[in-house]
Amino acid sequence: MGNVTSCCESCFSGRRSQSYEPLLLENEREAVAELLQYLENRTTTNFFTGDPLSALTTLSFSDNVDLQRSAALAFAEITEKEVRPVGRDTLDPILFLLSSHDTEVQRAASAALGNLAVNTDNKLLIVKLGGLEPLIRQMISPNVEVQCNAVGCVTNLATHDDNKTRIAKSGALVPLTRLARSKDMRVQRNATGALLNMTHSDENRQQLVSAGAIPVLVTLLNSPDTDVQYYCTTALSNIAVDGANRKKLAQSEPKLVTSLVNLMDSPSLKVQCQAALALRNLASDEKYQLEIVKADGLQSLLRLLQSTYLPLILSSAACVRNVSIHPQNESPIIESGFLQPLINLLSFKDNEEVQCHAISTLRNLAASSEKNKKAIVKAGAVQSIKELVLEVPLNVQSEMTACVAVLALSDELKGQLLEMGICEVLIPLTDSPSSEVQGNSAAALGNLSSKDGRAPTDDYSAFNDVWDKPDGGMHKYLYRFLTSPDATFQHIAVWTIVQLLESGDPQLISNIRSSTLLLPNIRTLAASRTPSASSIGTPRSHHSQHSYQDTEGNEGQGEIQLLSRRIIEIVEIEADGLVSSSIPGSQHMQPGSSVSSSRDHEELRRSVREAFAPGSHR
Repeated sequence: MGNVTSCCESCFSGRRSQSYEPLLLENEREAVAELLQYLENRTTTNFFTGDPLSALTTLSFSDNVDLQRSAALAFAEITEKEVRPVGRDTLDPILFLLSSHDTEVQRAASAALGNLAVNTDNKLLIVKLGGLEPLIRQMISPNVEVQCNAVGCVTNLATHDDNKTRIAKSGALVPLTRLARSKDMRVQRNATGALLNMTHSDENRQQLVSAGAIPVLVTLLNSPDTDVQYYCTTALSNIAVDGANRKKLAQSEPKLVTSLVNLMDSPSLKVQCQAALALRNLASDEKYQLEIVKADGLQSLLRLLQSTYLPLILSSAACVRNVSIHPQNESPIIESGFLQPLINLLSFKDNEEVQCHAISTLRNLAASSEKNKKAIVKAGAVQSIKELVLEVPLNVQSEMTACVAVLALSDELKGQLLEMGICEVLIPLTDSPSSEVQGNSAAALGNLSSKDGRAPTDDYSAFNDVWDKPDGGMHKYLYRFLTSPDATFQHIAVWTIVQLLESGDPQLISNIRSSTLLLPNIRTLAASRTPSASSIGTPRSHHSQHSYQDTEGNEGQGEIQLLSRRIIEIVEIEADGLVSSSIPGSQHMQPGSSVSSSRDHEELRRSVREAFAPGSHR
C-alpha cells in the first residue's frame, strides 16, 4: 500500500537536533525515546499492544504535526511488514491521523489502514469505527498519492460482503467512478478494482450504474494496463447478469461487443477468460447472440475452446452455448468448425460443467435444421453419447438424452440411430434417479418410434431386439411409465405404444398384444380420467422451451384417454385379423362422444408429437 518508504528511526533521530524539540511535552519526549528503542528491536517487538502501541498513540494524538507524521510513517512501515487482527486501541490513532489536514500524514495513515484492511476482522472494524468518511474525503484530495492509498484501502474493505452495502450507501461510488478515469495508473487500477468489488450484489450493481460507472468501465476496456482491463471486464460481466443492465448496455454502448471480442485475444489468460464470460452473460439476450457472431467472435471462441487451460475452456464453452441459442447462429457455428471440438469435450471428465455446455450446444445446433442434425450425427456425436452416457453425472445425462431426443426427430436419421444401438443405453436411463433423465430418454425412444409417412420398408426390428433387454427392455420401461403417478410419463408411454402398433411390425404388435403388464393398465387409463401429474417435474431437460406441462390439465388427461383407447382399438382389430399394417386414418372413440374423424386423430398425433420435441434453444 502507498509506497511509504520512510525510515522511522532516522526520522526520529534527525529531529533531536531540530529547534522544536524543547517545545515537546514531557510525555511526547518520552514516547519518542521509547519508540526509537522499540524500532531498534522491531523484529521482536509487538507494536500492536502495550508500551509500543502507547508510544505510537501519544505521538498520533499530539498537536505537533511532525510527531503525527512520524507516527503515521511508523504505522505504515510496521503494517507493511506485519498484518494481524487489531483492536480499537490500534485503529483509533490511525483513524485520527487519517483526518489530519497534512498531506503527508494522510498519505501514510491511509497506507497503514489499507495494509490492516487486508485482514478480514480488521475490514469490518474499520468500517464500524467510521473509517469510510475520512477515506472518502481523501479520495477527492488533489494529491495523487493520497488518492491512491485511500482508494486502495476502500478496495480492500469492499472485498468483505458485509461492507459492500455500507460502502455503496456512503457516497463512495461517485468519487470511485471519477478516479477510475485518473491519469495515474495506480489510482486507476485501485479505483477499477474497488468498482469490481462492488458488483457482486444486485443492489450494489444498480447503484454503480446510477453512479455512471458503465461508460467508464467500457472505455477502460481499451486501457493498456492488464489489471485495469481485467477489473473492468469482470465488473461488466457481473453487471451484465441483470437483464435491465443488458438493455442499458445495448442502448448506450455500441462498441462493447467488439472490445470484448478483441480482449479474447489479449496476452493475459485472465483477461481472455473474463472477456468470454462477459460475452456469455451478454448472450443471454438475442441481440447480443447475433452481435457476437457479427463481430467475428466465433474464431476467438473456437481457439479458447481448444485451449488446455480449464478456465478458458469453461468460459468459452459457456459463451458458445448461449450464442447457439439463436437459430440464425446454428449454421455459422457449425461452419466455423465447432462440431469436433464440442464432441471431444463430451468426454472431458475433469469438469461436469464443460460437458454440459458442450452437449447443450450440440442440441441447440440440431434444433432447427435437418442439415445440421445430419452433420452432428456424421461428426460422431451420437456414438460418443452412446459410449459415455451411462457413466456421466446426472446433469450431463439429462443434456445428452435431450440431445438424442432432438436428433431423433429427423425421419432420415431414425434408422441410422436405431442401427447404432442407441436404444440399448436409453432404456436403462428410463429408470434413472432423475425424472429429467427418465423423461428425456423416453422422449428419445418415442421420437425414434414415430415416423411421418411410414413406408412398408421401415424397419422396426430394433425395438424387437430390445423388447425384454437390457434392464427389462422396452416392455418394462413402458409398464413403469404406464403405472407412474405422473400423467406426463403416462402420456409418453401411451403415445409410444401407439407408434409401435402403427408400425405394422408383426412381432411388435404380438409383443404388445400378449403383454399382461401393458394391456390391463392401458384399459384402466382408457376407462377413467388420468390423475393430475405429480410434482416430479417435467421429464424434459430444463433447458427446453417445450414441456409436457399441457398434459397436466384436462386436455392432456383427455389425450391420454384417447391414446389408450386407440391402443385397444388397434389391438382388438389385429386380434380379429382385419388389418396388419399402419392405420393412421382409422376411426377411434373420443371420451363421451361417438366415433371421431381421421382428422381429429391426426390433430391428436400432431399435438403429442410437438410435446415430444425437446428441440428447444436454451
